[in-house]
Amino acid sequence: MPFKANAARRYHIPKQRYRVTNWAEYDGALRQRGSLTVWFTEEAIAAWRAEPRTTRGGQPHYSALAIRTALTLRAVFRLALRQTEGLIGSILRLLGLDLAVPDHSTLSRRAETLEVPRPCSRSGGPVHLLVDSTGLRLCGPGEWLTEKHGTRRRRSWRKLHIGVDAETGQILASELTTSDGEEGSQVEPLLDQIPVPLASLIGDGAYDQASVYSIAAKRDPEADVIVPPRSTAVPSDTAETAPTQRDRHLQSIAEQGCRGWQKRSGYTRRALVEAAISRLKRVIGDALRSRTDRRRATEVAVAVQALNRMLEFGRPKSVRIA
Repeated sequence: MPFKANAARRYHIPKQRYRVTNWAEYDGALRQRGSLTVWFTEEAIAAWRAEPRTTRGGQPHYSALAIRTALTLRAVFRLALRQTEGLIGSILRLLGLDLAVPDHSTLSRRAETLEVPRPCSRSGGPVHLLVDSTGLRLCGPGEWLTEKHGTRRRRSWRKLHIGVDAETGQILASELTTSDGEEGSQVEPLLDQIPVPLASLIGDGAYDQASVYSIAAKRDPEADVIVPPRSTAVPSDTAETAPTQRDRHLQSIAEQGCRGWQKRSGYTRRALVEAAISRLKRVIGDALRSRTDRRRATEVAVAVQALNRMLEFGRPKSVRIA
């Protein structure tokens, strides 16, 4: 059991049970995520080839739409670049389309500068944003090779910071940093990717920083920042006359306890961002295949876009069983 030293002080919460009320619809949505029914609209066929370039330089053969299509199939089916080239070619032949197939070198090179459209909020109002981060390992020696011969260098990885809409479950913002990237320093880049108003910002204790409160207040003064204060937190000097949001959190915890504050403030919704991270790693994977930071950022953006499209097919509606 982890944290044995604090076992007596921790809450002993029994495992909760849930039942999915729309299982037939959700079951069909899960099957639809793996469907390989592909069709090309007339607009997509016309936009497959790049527009003539008006500036100096080489003429690209494929549009951004063609490159995004190939990279999306690569992310969803976890393919290498050469296998992606083969899949695109077979699909075009089966559909009888006379379109050129991007080769693997072109896909790798164009991923360096590809612009991926940012996700749009579908909640229809101010967003309750859930923020969290996770690690994505970089491709390197395989598990067998490492166990057999060992490795002389530590495994490299990158940290992915995401912002999730609590209402729809979609990932609205993402930022890829090095492994030492601090959670609080990425709040502003995440908020810059969201054009709609902010209703609340919910994160774990790593976001208990004065800069996070000030950034959210600067973006939307009425937005709530729901972050659990540290165990050593003390009220500010103006807690009696002009309490801050953090002061009100401390007062609520002192009066109702941590569990009471979590239910009252809405902090329990933070579990949804952990579910989004789990969904990303189970569907897309927990590793980055690209070799440069720009291409890795494109890989993450394409994966987020594909995952959001899958989520549009259907979501489970769960109710707690007493």
